[in-house]
Amino acid sequence: MQSAEEKLKNVASSTKEQINKAKAKIEEKVEKAAARTPEEKEMAHERRKAREAKAKMELHHAKAKHVGEKFATKHSTLAGHVHEPVTHHTTTQPVVGAPGHQTGHQPVGTADTMTGTTVPTYPLGGHRPHSGHTHKHM
Repeated sequence: MQSAEEKLKNVASSTKEQINKAKAKIEEKVEKAAARTPEEKEMAHERRKAREAKAKMELHHAKAKHVGEKFATKHSTLAGHVHEPVTHHTTTQPVVGAPGHQTGHQPVGTADTMTGTTVPTYPLGGHRPHSGHTHKHM
């Protein structure tokens, strides 16, 4: 269920979306009036559709933010819990699994760096039975 505060914020965001859509329609009319070719008029129409889509996307982002704020507020009051604000960082740190990323694991079938011997590649020739499972063939 939505809280009153969240509902109010959603109404404000929805109103902002409607205003942005109205602006897009007005801007389309101005651009069409200034257009000289049918292609320019079509481009003006496409720009309006893009502006409306952007307004809709911004509304959905705002609503998601409002839900997140409600959740954070509701759960930050629990005893013993301290929530730090979520921050988004752009880093140059390697992503897990990215080339050059050291995970401490070695790929199967490579040389063991500790002993210099080759680590076997699985499966080792035959069928490896599942542990604890028996198969009945009919």
